[in-house]
Amino acid sequence: MRGLAAIGISLVITAIPALAGDYEDGVKLYNSKDYPRALSLFHKAAVNQLAAAQSILGVMYYEGRGVAKDYKQALFWYEKAAAQGDAEAQAALGSMYAEGIGIAQDYKQGRFWSEKAAAQGHAGAANNLGVMYDEGKGVSKDDRQALNWYMKAATKGNAQAQVSVGGMYDRGQGVAQDYKQAVSWYLKAAAQGNPIGQSNLGTMYELGTGVIQDNKQAVSWYLKAAAQGYAAAQFNLGVLYAKGEASYVEGLKWLILADASGFEGTKKIREMLEKRMTQAQRVIAQRGANEWMKAHTK
Repeated sequence: MRGLAAIGISLVITAIPALAGDYEDGVKLYNSKDYPRALSLFHKAAVNQLAAAQSILGVMYYEGRGVAKDYKQALFWYEKAAAQGDAEAQAALGSMYAEGIGIAQDYKQGRFWSEKAAAQGHAGAANNLGVMYDEGKGVSKDDRQALNWYMKAATKGNAQAQVSVGGMYDRGQGVAQDYKQAVSWYLKAAAQGNPIGQSNLGTMYELGTGVIQDNKQAVSWYLKAAAQGYAAAQFNLGVLYAKGEASYVEGLKWLILADASGFEGTKKIREMLEKRMTQAQRVIAQRGANEWMKAHTK
């Protein structure tokens, strides 16, 4: 199941009224990570009805930056900014309603605000509408509508949407199956560092689907996604290594990591591989997994 995108605010100062002084100073403090003082300045601008400041307050309360996390306060400020036509706030409000964050879940309101933001070209909102139609959340499931919204977001560079467009071409969902198109969209997402796009691209190379079969390319893309903690890539990498692309030790290390994330089916494959290994090899693999987890645990 696809989750709706977390909507963030891009702090770009645009042409806004004379009240923008506090806002502009707040942006500078925000960018230097002085969140408490930024919050104070944004409050001053927000009570004077500056939509951009209201929107950013929504973000700060949503994420707990400079203040305790408070979804109700986030919703309050997003609603004020959204009512003034701020696309970022509309997108965030749509996501909160659709996910039931800080308020009772309401897909109708989620769709309403997402459509308003998408009409202004907001890629994240368009992607969220794609998810709604893809999964039938608050609307009748409609693959063509899903593809339409995903494509709007994907062409604006939204990596999540690019993965979804690639997946629809891959499966032939709402569009004629086209593996080359799938590869093209996965590559766009992968190039942005999206781990799902990277992992899916690895699978295409491993299977030779839409590209010439190439295990080295598969390993390269799996590694990029696995390094980000993406369990599916860790599993696929472990299996590929165990088949001879590297050592059993490296294969088991990645399978241990995938298993630790609860990736389905890993336990059985892991146990089969362990039976082929010496105790010393298993210890080394476990040590490698432990070191990886320690280095990647925040």
